[in-house]
Amino acid sequence: MSSVAHSLDAVMRYHDTRFQTMAAKLLPTQYLVVDDDTALTTILGSCVAACLRDPLLKIGGMNHFLLPEGQVGDGAPARYGSYAMELLINDLLKRGANRSRLEAKVFGGANVLKGFTSNPVGTRNAEFVRQYLQAERIPVVAEDLCGIHPRKIWFFPATGRVVVQKLPHAHEAEVAATESAVRASLSKAPVTGGVELFQ
Repeated sequence: MSSVAHSLDAVMRYHDTRFQTMAAKLLPTQYLVVDDDTALTTILGSCVAACLRDPLLKIGGMNHFLLPEGQVGDGAPARYGSYAMELLINDLLKRGANRSRLEAKVFGGANVLKGFTSNPVGTRNAEFVRQYLQAERIPVVAEDLCGIHPRKIWFFPATGRVVVQKLPHAHEAEVAATESAVRASLSKAPVTGGVELFQ
C-alpha cells in the first residue's frame, strides 16, 4: 500500500466492517492520497471534503478543510480550502496523475452551527470549492453540498465510488462541537439517515 498524508496528526487507519476494507479516517486539516483499495472516510458538518481522482491511473485523494481562505503562515494552513486543494492536487500530480484527467466529487458545507444565518461558513465553503474547481478546470462529476445535516462519506479512489450518509439531527451538536474544538485548538497552534451513492 502506498499513500501520502500531511496534517497536524497522522491519519487513523482501521478495518471498515461495513465495506470490509481498509479505511483511513480524515479529520479536519488532513488529506490523503492513495493508489490502492483503501477507503477514505470523514464526517463533515460545515467543513468540505474534496475527493479528486485520476480515473485512468485509479489513484485519488481526499482533503477536509474548515474555512475557505486565510493566512497559510498561521500554523495550520491545511485548515483553509485554498491551501488544502493545492496540497491535494500537487500530491496527485507528483504521483503521476494528469491534471487534464482529474475529476472531483465534493461534499459537506452544511450549516449546522446555530446562529450563523448571515454568510454562514458552510455556504462559504461550498461556494469556495465550486469556484476553485471551476477556475482550475477540474470537472465536478458529483456533489452533495449545503443543507443542514452533517454527513459521513466514504470515498473509494480505485473505483471513484462515494457513499454519503446524512446524519440525523442528534449528531449535529457532536459534529459542531468537534469542528469548534478543532478551530479552537488551531487558534492556539504555534506559527509554523439516508445513504446516497455517487458513482
